[in-house]
Amino acid sequence: MIQSGDKIPSVPVKYIDADGTADTTSAEILGKGKVVFFGVPGAFTPTCDTNHLPGFVATSGKMYAAGVMRIVCGTVNDHHVVKAWEERSGALGKVGFIADAHARFADALGLSKQSSDLGKRFARFAMIIEEGVVRDAFVQNLGGVTVSGAPAIQASQITVNA
Repeated sequence: MIQSGDKIPSVPVKYIDADGTADTTSAEILGKGKVVFFGVPGAFTPTCDTNHLPGFVATSGKMYAAGVMRIVCGTVNDHHVVKAWEERSGALGKVGFIADAHARFADALGLSKQSSDLGKRFARFAMIIEEGVVRDAFVQNLGGVTVSGAPAIQASQITVNA
């Protein structure tokens, strides 16, 4: 599993943001500046849709004001589903998305998990990445959104920048 001090692996992904959908790599998206990256088990799933993503959408302005260059959500869904989720969630222009349809990036990070009914998914996590290197990683071991939610990441940001 990726840890603080590790470099983000370069894996082909689809990136979805306000500019549309692009074929790129994880290193290209997460490798420049200060990035907040969080992973969710699935687009439109109950906790991801009503708790995890909305926290980052709501606090995106504060994170950008604190020096974050990009906020990115990763999920193991195809880019069509992710684009629909971005549009419906109000994340457009606030949070970008990595669509990792085959869980290759999740596997490369060591943050994939096998769901008995849905197949392979991202574990729930968040991390702060600086110039392509993980500064802090917060992996959710129990249900809910505590250590990987926007308030925890924002608190970590403020502590480091203070």
